[in-house]
Amino acid sequence: MNMCKNINRVPIIWGFFVFLAGHVSAQPLKKTLELEPPRDSVEVIIGSFLGNEQRSFYGSEPPENLQVNWKFYLGKGKTVISRSKGEREWAGAGWTGQPLLVREHMEYYLIQGAYDHHLRKIRVRDGKEIWKYAFDDVIKGTGTLWHQPEYAEPENSLVILQGSRLGVGNYLDSKHIPSYRAISYYTGEELWRLDAKWTHSYSRDVDGSALMLGDSAYIGFENSLFTVFDPDYKKASLKDGMLQPLIYEEHKMYTLNDVYKHKNNVVTESSPSLLGNHVYVASGAGRVWGYNLDKRELDWQFYVGSDMDGSAIVTSDSALLVSVEKQYIDGPGGIFKLNPNFKGDEAVEWYFPTGSVEFAGWEGGVIGSVGINDNYIEPGESKLAAFVGIDGYLYVVEHASIVPGKMAIGPDSTKTYPTPKLIFKKKVGPSIATPVFAEKRLIVPTYWGLYLYEYGDDNRFVLLDNFEASFESTPIVWNKHVYVASRNGYLYCFGVDDRFEE
Repeated sequence: MNMCKNINRVPIIWGFFVFLAGHVSAQPLKKTLELEPPRDSVEVIIGSFLGNEQRSFYGSEPPENLQVNWKFYLGKGKTVISRSKGEREWAGAGWTGQPLLVREHMEYYLIQGAYDHHLRKIRVRDGKEIWKYAFDDVIKGTGTLWHQPEYAEPENSLVILQGSRLGVGNYLDSKHIPSYRAISYYTGEELWRLDAKWTHSYSRDVDGSALMLGDSAYIGFENSLFTVFDPDYKKASLKDGMLQPLIYEEHKMYTLNDVYKHKNNVVTESSPSLLGNHVYVASGAGRVWGYNLDKRELDWQFYVGSDMDGSAIVTSDSALLVSVEKQYIDGPGGIFKLNPNFKGDEAVEWYFPTGSVEFAGWEGGVIGSVGINDNYIEPGESKLAAFVGIDGYLYVVEHASIVPGKMAIGPDSTKTYPTPKLIFKKKVGPSIATPVFAEKRLIVPTYWGLYLYEYGDDNRFVLLDNFEASFESTPIVWNKHVYVASRNGYLYCFGVDDRFEE
């Protein structure tokens, strides 16, 4: 995504390494872990952006209203847009900004990154901060939790992998940009930092959330290198004065022609997803890539040509739902459903275009990812997909079927494709966040506010409640509560009065 057109989307990183004479200690700092709970009592509930390897789980037990239970002030932070545009100050949290959720014994904790440059562990029942870690810039993306309970070292048994913007005082051509780091969940201390390489991309930020498969992490950095690495700090090595993780592979997700067409905007902001023996990731170079886990290479791609920021969502019928922004294309942005068993246009099951309405520098289409209800339905119930366009409309479609005989114009303004049945459409305000389902509820974050809908077997949507504030972050749902950060500076707990109970 073009960061110059985004109102607020940037991350920061500063660590708990010891700085002596300009050098960083090769060993992570230690804290006394006497209060650490037994690690076999820890359960990771939401461990990465959109919850699971398919990016389709958002929690469970939604509330009946959006009553404010508590709110935590995340603060403000500065970030540099460019040398020419200078600094901006952003509040709260934004893209993608989804909290992670962990249970320890009878307590629940959130991990939340924010624009004040800090990553925090926050106790759910009262919104109390447990620790915070300072990055060098604002944090936009959602982290990923690497859970290895059999590890003897507590630092490695539960680790947060978190990215940020490139760092206040840094620029694209700075020698070192350690914008991706590993933080101990238990202590909030830094374990290592990864120095993002300078490529043809005009960004060295990290917004995406890593996909963990065993002890290997898969992620597309904003320099558009699809990277496979080992998150274990014991396998990290000292390089350029920083303890850096072991990198297995790097694969370029753009062509030189993409660089020319997009004027170096080949940024990858999406989070990888798993389908079969492939990891799929969308790139701002206008391509959806498939990485073959057996061959260890990118061996599948679908070319769109637009900027693409949302993640490739895996449906229960083994397809991908991909967001298309209205940029670098003649036709409308919208949503593709792709069958990766095929290539080219044969992979397209349907396309749903959205309005080409400009907002805050975006020209239209869909920036955020698609929310689906596949994990919340019984056999025979409608498989729904929800998304909000820059045009300000919430769209809910039936993603497993198409409307017979109806065709929609595609992103190139020439080709037409089948299109799905539209179930519900409502003006809710422009958004770059992802609507989330939980049972028969849908929670929709937009720049106009947060909306809570209920729907029945007839797929009729009814608004239960709404809360007016500006939201760029994606919420999670758990035990009759919704957790989401706003651009007004606060992290909110919405829902019923009672606190978490087992």
